[in-house]
Amino acid sequence: MTSIDASPMPEAPSAPALPTPPAELHGPVLAWFDRHARDLPWRRPEAGAWGVMVSEFMLQQTPVVRVLPVYEQWLARWPRPADLAAEASGEAVRAWGRLGYPRRALRLHAAAVAITERHGGDVPSDHGQLLALPGIGEYTAAAVASFAYGQRHAVLDTNVRRVFARAATGVQYPPNATTAAERRLARALLPQDESTASRWAAASMELGALVCTAKNEDCSRCPIAGHCAWRLAGKPAHDGPPRRGQTYAGTDRQVRGRLLAVLRESTDPVAQAVLDTVWDEPVQRARALDGLVADGLVEPLDGGYFRLPMA
Repeated sequence: MTSIDASPMPEAPSAPALPTPPAELHGPVLAWFDRHARDLPWRRPEAGAWGVMVSEFMLQQTPVVRVLPVYEQWLARWPRPADLAAEASGEAVRAWGRLGYPRRALRLHAAAVAITERHGGDVPSDHGQLLALPGIGEYTAAAVASFAYGQRHAVLDTNVRRVFARAATGVQYPPNATTAAERRLARALLPQDESTASRWAAASMELGALVCTAKNEDCSRCPIAGHCAWRLAGKPAHDGPPRRGQTYAGTDRQVRGRLLAVLRESTDPVAQAVLDTVWDEPVQRARALDGLVADGLVEPLDGGYFRLPMA
C-alpha cells in the first residue's frame, strides 16, 4: 500500500556509542548479583507471575522493608488474580494498609479482574497483553515479562536508570522522566540471550538499590567501578537542581491517609461526623475527602455516610 505521506521516512535512531563494551559489564554485574542478591519472596520460583506483578505494584515509590509484610498477607489472602477479582475493590484498598498511594490498590484490583476475564485467571506472558491490562505501564509490563517469564526486555526503574546514567553516560542522575535516549541505551546494554537479559535486568536493579544509590554510593563495592564513566570523570555534580524529598506532614496526602485509615478499620459505613474528627482544618479535610471520592477510593452514601468502594 502506498503511503499518502510523500516525505522521506525518518532514519531509525542509531545505537549509542558506549564507553565500555556491554559484555565487559555483564559478567561482573551478574557475578556480583549471584553473591549479593537479596532473598526476596517475589524472586522465588513459587511466587509465579502473579507474585511478581503484585510486588511491582507495591514497590512503586515504596521501600522493600515496608512492602514485605503487606505483600505476604496479600498473597496469603489472594494467591491468584481470580481470588482478588472476586472481592470488592474496597477490600484491596483496605488490605493495602499504610503503603501509600492507595490508587495502586485499585489498579491492581482492576488488573486482576481483567486477567480473570480475558486470560482465564493467568497473568499473560505476552508483553503486549500485559501492557493492555489496566494499571500496567511500560515499566511494569517489561518487569513482569522479564522477571516472571525470563524474557528479554529493557526494564528501566529509577535504580537501573541511575546505574546506566553513571556507568555509561557519566552523569550523576538520570533525567526526571525516562527519555528515548535512555531506552536506546538500555536496549544497547541488554545481553542477547533471553535468560541472561532477564538476570541482567534484575542485577542492574539490585546494584542501584544496594550500591549505586542516590546518596552515599559505595563505589568500593561496585563490580564495575573501573568502567564507570561518572567515577572516572571525577564524579562531577549533577547540573540540575538538587532533588528534594517529598513533604508529607500537613499535606492533603496526610489528610487522605488519615481519612482512609478510619474507613479501613470499619466494616460499616462511617458517618461524616466521625471523619470530621481526623483533621481540624475543615476546608483541607473536605478537599481531601472529595479527592478520595473522585479517585474512586471512597464511596459516598445517603445520610452523610462513607465507605470503601463495594464494586
